[in-house]
Amino acid sequence: MSTRVEISPALPVRLDVSGVVLNGDLSLPAEARGLVLFAHGSGSSRHSPRNKAVAEVLQHGRFATLLLDLLTREEDLADSATAEFRFDIPMLSDRLVGAIDWTRTHPQTSPLPVGLFGASTGAAAALIAAARRTAVCAVVSRGGRPDLAQAMLDAVATPTLLIVGGQDKVVIELNRQTLERLNGPKTLEIVPGATHLFEEPGALEQVARMANDWFARYLH
Repeated sequence: MSTRVEISPALPVRLDVSGVVLNGDLSLPAEARGLVLFAHGSGSSRHSPRNKAVAEVLQHGRFATLLLDLLTREEDLADSATAEFRFDIPMLSDRLVGAIDWTRTHPQTSPLPVGLFGASTGAAAALIAAARRTAVCAVVSRGGRPDLAQAMLDAVATPTLLIVGGQDKVVIELNRQTLERLNGPKTLEIVPGATHLFEEPGALEQVARMANDWFARYLH
């Protein structure tokens, strides 16, 4: 018989990172065994229903989660019109690294091993951050563009799970090319019938289950 994990309401946090203030939602289940930071993708935010659904599954798996906006409100408004920030991978990865450093000093998160969950362009930022910070124990990419990490891919030795929808043909090929360059434990999982946003019935549940299993295996 499984033990029910009590989930407290998310705690709003503000992180002073790289000269800007970023907003996040931190959830800390009792006896958390790890912390997963979410790097949202193109045109998304910490309010993304898809990432919130995955985060809830992780919380019931006893993982703390930090859903984080990598853009300020002003940048997000500009990006919605021009898309000028969503592909600025160096900036996004710098901010994600800063958020990782923040978790190492925050008293409630500093003891916890760190994992990263990246979606779309956020996956590239997650892999670069993993290469730059040894505190990162595992990475999961959902429908990601890890190929945008470019030259940093060869430096990634962190256990990495790439999840792609079976109908997302171009992204499947980009992820296959990425997989060849990663140097740590690595797996590419394809969810049959799923498109880029995993909106099909049951598709996102599969993503969440795969992510939970990966973090359970590598966050120690």
